[in-house]
Amino acid sequence: MKLLRVILLLCFFSSFQAKSQELTRILFILDASNSMNANWGTQTRIEAAKELLAKAVDSLRGSANLQIALRVYGHQSPVTATYQDCNDTKLEVPFAKDNYDAVKNRIRSIAAKGTTPIARSLEAAAGDFPDQNARNIIILITDGLEACDNDPCVIAKKLHDKGVKVTPFVIGLGLDLSYLEQFKCIGSYTEAETKDAFRSVLKSVINKALINTTAQINLNNVNGVPIETDVTVFLYQAGTQKLMYTFEHTINRWGNPDTLVIDPNLKYDIVVNTIPKVEKKGVTLMKNTHNTIVLNCPQGFIHVKFSNATKPYTVDVRVTQKGNPTTLNTQFVNTTDKYIVGTYELEILTLPRIYQTVTVTQSSKETINILAPGQLTYSTPKAVAAQIFVIKEDGTTEWVCNLDQTNLTGFVALQPGNYKVVYRQKQLRSTTYTMEKSFKIQSNKTTPINL
Repeated sequence: MKLLRVILLLCFFSSFQAKSQELTRILFILDASNSMNANWGTQTRIEAAKELLAKAVDSLRGSANLQIALRVYGHQSPVTATYQDCNDTKLEVPFAKDNYDAVKNRIRSIAAKGTTPIARSLEAAAGDFPDQNARNIIILITDGLEACDNDPCVIAKKLHDKGVKVTPFVIGLGLDLSYLEQFKCIGSYTEAETKDAFRSVLKSVINKALINTTAQINLNNVNGVPIETDVTVFLYQAGTQKLMYTFEHTINRWGNPDTLVIDPNLKYDIVVNTIPKVEKKGVTLMKNTHNTIVLNCPQGFIHVKFSNATKPYTVDVRVTQKGNPTTLNTQFVNTTDKYIVGTYELEILTLPRIYQTVTVTQSSKETINILAPGQLTYSTPKAVAAQIFVIKEDGTTEWVCNLDQTNLTGFVALQPGNYKVVYRQKQLRSTTYTMEKSFKIQSNKTTPINL
C-alpha cells in the first residue's frame, strides 16, 4: 500500500515585479485517485485531505487581492486492473472573486476512484490561469507517484522552458526518503507524518503564497558558515516584550537554515537561546523577497564526567562566564551542554568544591574528568556541633561543610582525600570538650566514623 504523499507545488508564472497590492491566484489541485481511499489514522486519505483543504479555503476568506480555483484528477473514471484514464483531470471551479463556497462545496462532493495523472494535471493547470499579470500559484495535494506515461520532471522542464517557473514544496506524510528523492528534480520537500503536521505545513505554504516574503536565520560559526542549529529562536516586536514567533532552528535536507514565513510589516528583536543567548535588535525584512538574517553563534561543548564512578552520582556544575559572577547555566556531571565559544568558570558542586576554567572552541568538546566521591557515614550517641575540614596537600586545612546538629546519624559524599572532623557534644558547655577525628575518603567506598 502506498504511503500518503502530499506534494505542494508552488508555480510562479513568468518573472514579475512584485507589488504589495498585486493580485494573487492560488490553484488547488486535489488527488482523487483510488489510492486516496486507503486509511490514514481515523480517516481515509481523501477524507483527511478534503477536510484540511476545506478549512484552508475557509481561512482565505477576506484576503485582499486573492482569487482561488480548484482542479481535481482521478475522480471521473474508476481505475481497474486493465484500464486507467490518464486524461482524468478537470478544472472544477475556475478563478473568480469570492468563490470560496463554490470551491468548498465541490470539495465535499468529490469521490476518489481513478488514477494519478500528476504530470498531465500540472500541464493542464498552466491554462487554468486567465493571464500572467498576477502571482499565479499551484498547490497540489496527492498521495502517490505519477501513474501515467508522463514524467512530472519533464513537464516541469517544459513549463520552465516556456517561462513558467516551478517551485514545489513536497510534504511527505510517512514517506521514505527514496520516494522524496524522486521529486528533487522539481524542488524542495518536507516530511509531515501526521495530520496535524500536514495542517501546519499547508498553512505555512499558503502564508508563503500570500505574504510573498520569506526569511532564513543563519547561525554562523567562527568561519561565517551557518551550521549552528537545534536551538530555540524568539522573535519579539522590536522594542517590546511582545513575542511574535517561536522557532526551533532547523537545518533542512539541503544543509541550509530552513525557510520561515514572517510578517514583513514589523521590525523584530531576535533572541537565540544559546548559552549565553545571542541577540540582534531592530531587524527589518525586505518585502516580496527572501531575506537572510545573520547572527554569530559559534559553539562548542563542555562535558564534565566522573572518571572512575562505579555507580551514578548526581552532582551539579555551576557555569559562569569568565569575569561575570552571574550563574549562566547549571548542568549535571556526566552530561554535555553547548556553549558559545569563549572562556568559562566551572564550580563543580562536590564536597569540597572543584573549580575549573574551561575555554570552549568551535565544535570541540572540552572534557573535565573528576574522581568519583566516596561516602562518609557518621553516628553519635548525642547531638554534636561538628564541622568537616579537608587536609590539603600542602598541609593546610579548609572547611568543607557542617554536620546537621539535629541528627545522630547521617552521611556525606566527599571527594577522595584526607579529612578531619572537629566536634563537641552540644550538652557539654566547655571548649575543653572539643574533639578531632581524622579519616580518609576513597572513591566509591564508604568510610564509617563514630563521634
